[in-house]
Amino acid sequence: MKEFQFKASDIRKIAQVLNVPAKHKGSNHRFEIQNTADHRKLALEIYPDIPIGHRSGNLISVYTPTAHLQLHFCTGYVVSALLGEITFVAESNGKLSGLTVEREGGCSLYAHVDREILSGDFTTLGPEVMMSGIALSLTENILPQPARNVPGRSVARKEKQERRRR
Repeated sequence: MKEFQFKASDIRKIAQVLNVPAKHKGSNHRFEIQNTADHRKLALEIYPDIPIGHRSGNLISVYTPTAHLQLHFCTGYVVSALLGEITFVAESNGKLSGLTVEREGGCSLYAHVDREILSGDFTTLGPEVMMSGIALSLTENILPQPARNVPGRSVARKEKQERRRR
């Protein structure tokens, strides 16, 4: 399967949702968001297909006046024009990390989240866990399908597959 790569059309789509122009800066595309009413300011940088250690991949960086966040090996993104936000996601061994950037200058990071909670019943989760499940559930349709018989898969999901086969 071909790894996800950002194209010019992706950069245009992200710029449209964030309502700011993309600035091409050599190896990256930079989006500068400023919300003076709420005193928020951040810069989003997308580095498509760059060397990261011994491999190549997509790097997402967010700079705020008080934080620097990075998402290595971004495997895709989901836009929500309605909410005015972009959620970038990376998956490794059934664990997800997501970085959400809002048009209004907000940013959220969810790291090392079990993929299983995305399609579970959110009402069974504690409120401190529920937010990451809801936020990352938006990315479920762009994630590759997990291989069959993966250790740790829920019993309910296995039973559902059995019913489909019958």
